[in-house]
Amino acid sequence: MVMLAAQLDDPQAGWSVGTFGAIAEFTREPDEPVRMTQAGDGITAVTDKGAIRIVAHAGLRLIASESPTTDSWMHRVALCLPQHGCAMGGRTELTEVGPDHDALRSRDRNSVLFDLGLGVLHIDACVRLDDEDTVRALRSRVGKSLFAPGNDAMGIILGANPHRVFTSRIGRVEVFQPIPPPGGRSPDGPHTHVLPKLLAHGRTHAATEPLPDGWIPCAHLYPAHPLRDQLGRKREFRREHHVAFQALLARFGLPELLALKRRVVEAVAAGQAPDAVVLPEDRFARATVRVALRQLGATEQLTPVLVEWLAVHDRLDLVDSENPMEAPH
Repeated sequence: MVMLAAQLDDPQAGWSVGTFGAIAEFTREPDEPVRMTQAGDGITAVTDKGAIRIVAHAGLRLIASESPTTDSWMHRVALCLPQHGCAMGGRTELTEVGPDHDALRSRDRNSVLFDLGLGVLHIDACVRLDDEDTVRALRSRVGKSLFAPGNDAMGIILGANPHRVFTSRIGRVEVFQPIPPPGGRSPDGPHTHVLPKLLAHGRTHAATEPLPDGWIPCAHLYPAHPLRDQLGRKREFRREHHVAFQALLARFGLPELLALKRRVVEAVAAGQAPDAVVLPEDRFARATVRVALRQLGATEQLTPVLVEWLAVHDRLDLVDSENPMEAPH
């Protein structure tokens, strides 16, 4: 928990709790007031826009990884639990849960939670309400799928602009900011996405994220990125952020991908042509090679050998499209 506490204290880092198709993100600006507490088995950060709590768990495994994006790369650390130990409510219908006694601000603990019933194994996606009229309206619509034809519950929720509360066995993210109107832009800072078409895939995470079978990401950490700030805005390359994440990758990355990345870096440094090195053909191997080459381009001199490698392994038509459910790093 020491590393996670340090990351939570860093305003350059972002966090999320969610699944493929529904996610709650927590970020904050460097000068934004925040209340940090560490007590019992958890660490908490609360701002005027949202809040997050991360708790210790005996089965927790951290898995760091990188993936190419349209113009650079992203990195993250998945906070994983074994599949047999990650289950939450698994509700498939709108359900009243009751007062949110675990709310991260005391004034929210009498407000009422409603589980949206997204049917996700490892996440409970809820809204929290203190308006009695809206609570009564939703109570009359419990027991039905939020996406059933003719169900107007989502319209009631959007009109009420409630807090969103996404929880897992690892912790929770609470979003206090309003829900943008259809077609509107999500606000900077804490926000949520719920995309039924992506939820229908039944995935626990994006296909671009290399996670071993049986390990489920119950939260994500996005440490400071060298090319983008915590809100996804581009900036000049910051070597210290790159070095810091490479240390996390060496500690928590998958050994086979780490070995492949080293092999590529060493081959380029030795002046070997791309066809002199036999590389695996699977999706994650190809992504690892592209990230390694892009990072060499950002951190080292652009040599003819590196240009040749990039031409072979980093063609635009090979790059996975960015996943809308990933944080911007």
